[in-house]
Amino acid sequence: MPSRHADPSESTRLVLGLQPVREAVKRHGAALLEVLIEDKPSPKLDALNRFATDQNVARVRRVSRSELDRLSHGVHHQGVAARAPALELLSLDALIADPALVAIALDSIQDPHNFGAVIRCAVALGGAAVIFGEHSAAPLTPATFRASAGAIEHARLCRVRSLGDALSTLHDNAVRVVGLDAQAPKPLSSTDLSGPCVLVLGSEGEGLGRGIKRHCTELATLGAPRTIDSLNASVAAGIALYEAVNQRLKTKS
Repeated sequence: MPSRHADPSESTRLVLGLQPVREAVKRHGAALLEVLIEDKPSPKLDALNRFATDQNVARVRRVSRSELDRLSHGVHHQGVAARAPALELLSLDALIADPALVAIALDSIQDPHNFGAVIRCAVALGGAAVIFGEHSAAPLTPATFRASAGAIEHARLCRVRSLGDALSTLHDNAVRVVGLDAQAPKPLSSTDLSGPCVLVLGSEGEGLGRGIKRHCTELATLGAPRTIDSLNASVAAGIALYEAVNQRLKTKS
């Protein structure tokens, strides 16, 4: 079994939004502490109420909109919230032990909406792992959970103390570490991604940091010069992960 541990920074977390809460109910069921639903006539809210009850959530409450507004601190809640268990994080050793590893590593992605959208892409494209530094990425907040549209409940997340050190450790354990760089001499499509690999994505505009580049085994571009710089982070992540997944499908066929 993969080594997982709960996020030590929290014992519970707040999930906001219809789809994120629905995914939390689907993933955790009776392990949810409670689901809060705005007390107003709404087929969508009523359906979520029934779903949470059917999934044995112990506490499902109808509450006022003002209570949800107070809890959400400005994050759009769509009339629903849930108190969920802490996220389970994978250890770096668990990723190294995965012979079919595909992961996206994030260098300085500070916007929670971009972070959440990358997580959504990773889950959609073969359940790729997401590696991020504890001090160099957006925090795991309700805004991040909402931006992932609930995908974070199914994500393989690995938070590391130092992203550079983690990349070096992966490389030392026969994992290909490919930095996505608009000025790289070769396209990602010409890079062999059929084995264990990590694709490293830098922040929008700035790209990969110099220190992180030194920890990559090679650099590759998604296409024409400046392509990566001009793409939203989640779009770049989606293109890169699709290339890795597509190569593996071709290898199997």
